[in-house]
Amino acid sequence: MTGLLSDKTVAIIGAGTMGAGIAQVAAGFGHQVMLFDQIEGAAQKGIDNISHGLNKLVERGKITDDKKNLLINQIKVVSSIEELTFASLVIEAIVENLEVKQKLFQQLEKFCSTETIFATNTSSLSITAIASALKHSERVVGMHFFNPAPIMKLVEVISGLQTNPKIAQIVFETATNWGKHPVYVRSTPGFIVNRVARPFYAEALRIYQEGAANISTIDAVMRESGGFRMGPFELMDLIGNDVNYSVTASVHNSYYGDQRFTPSIIQQEYNNAGYFGRKAGRGFYNYTDETKNIFPETAADVSTPDTATISGKSQFFNGLLKLLSQTKYIIEDKSETSSPVIFTIKTELATIKLTDGRTATQRAFDEQIDDLILFDLALDYEKATRIAIAKADQATELAIQNAIGFFQRLGKKVSVLDDVAGMCVMRIVCMLINEGADTVNQGVCEMSAIDIAMKNGVNYPEGPIAWGDRIGLELVIKTLKNLQKLYGEDRYRISPLLTRKFIAKKSLL
Repeated sequence: MTGLLSDKTVAIIGAGTMGAGIAQVAAGFGHQVMLFDQIEGAAQKGIDNISHGLNKLVERGKITDDKKNLLINQIKVVSSIEELTFASLVIEAIVENLEVKQKLFQQLEKFCSTETIFATNTSSLSITAIASALKHSERVVGMHFFNPAPIMKLVEVISGLQTNPKIAQIVFETATNWGKHPVYVRSTPGFIVNRVARPFYAEALRIYQEGAANISTIDAVMRESGGFRMGPFELMDLIGNDVNYSVTASVHNSYYGDQRFTPSIIQQEYNNAGYFGRKAGRGFYNYTDETKNIFPETAADVSTPDTATISGKSQFFNGLLKLLSQTKYIIEDKSETSSPVIFTIKTELATIKLTDGRTATQRAFDEQIDDLILFDLALDYEKATRIAIAKADQATELAIQNAIGFFQRLGKKVSVLDDVAGMCVMRIVCMLINEGADTVNQGVCEMSAIDIAMKNGVNYPEGPIAWGDRIGLELVIKTLKNLQKLYGEDRYRISPLLTRKFIAKKSLL
């Protein structure tokens, strides 16, 4: 079976940003596209916006003027949905309202062929519920694009209980033909991306609420150490705080109050103030007067420790070890171990270890090391430009200065966080890994779909599943257990699939 051939007509209902973007994608493959919007003039405006965007590509030499004109000519404005009779695929991209979507498809069912596929671009509504209003519910499928549709590669192909698997396969292969990276998803709240991404925002908000650092520092650590293109607060401002909060609340309600998806009081307060983000000129950041923004906290330069020894060599720290090999510091234990947990750096005045989900204060007590300093996870320790560290309450000020100097000697900017469990990158990434695994455990999608979705839908630097394998399930589970022990919340419960894989000594992928 193959996707729709280019000679088949595709209809798009809704000519806003998403609808127009999807129309451009379909026309780019050669389909004749019919674009309808109930608001007079909106469909033509959608085409004008497509043309404006393509003109920029022509100016940059990305496409020719002839190709641009050919694509635009493939899109036709229609004035009524009755004109969509001969469409092989209808994709709606209208308001996120269940009743409105149901009524639209009920209208289409009256005059479209029984072979016409009805696809919804919904980002949150149940495909099963949308389809339930139709006589032929088996032809309804989710086709969730990501904004901007012409650029973002992910398409979630979502099946409701009634969806014919052959219909889902046609849509999957059509999306592939259109140059996308589709993934199969079972209709559940949040699908893949809007579910798995929740900890990226939720844990950052809690870390901020607990006073670990200001928002700019958390964002900087996630970008410059974690490798994310945008920090969580920057991204919430871009998405819209109102939209992001609404999605979190919707997923939380849909899962009957599961603590894992609990909305943040901090974000609620920002919404109450009307701080919706970029579109409002004010969110977590001030976009009308950037001089009022708080900037990342970066430690001032201090003297470098005279000596440092490193033990517990692990492949996980190859980048860090490469930097260390260029210094006078001694790598004491060169025996290979798969676990990064035992990796230890000792300077004259401090013992420095990777965070494992405990606070530095708790771990200093447990291990009887007063001058303990913890450092955070990094995507790539060699390329990371910033490292976050935290000191135990028992540690001296000289110990933290020693640790700062050590990482500065490796060419890193250093942000000192207050002592919160799991720090920043480690805590957020472990929660992403856990949520990805639990999404698979609950039968929403295949394991490989998680990384395809998160890398192509929200531009994560590493898929959570691959990241989990690279960190090692021992450390991921240890971190989650320590978080759950400290907070006593079901929010940090470990996915049964993580435990199962760890016990079996198997990787996630």
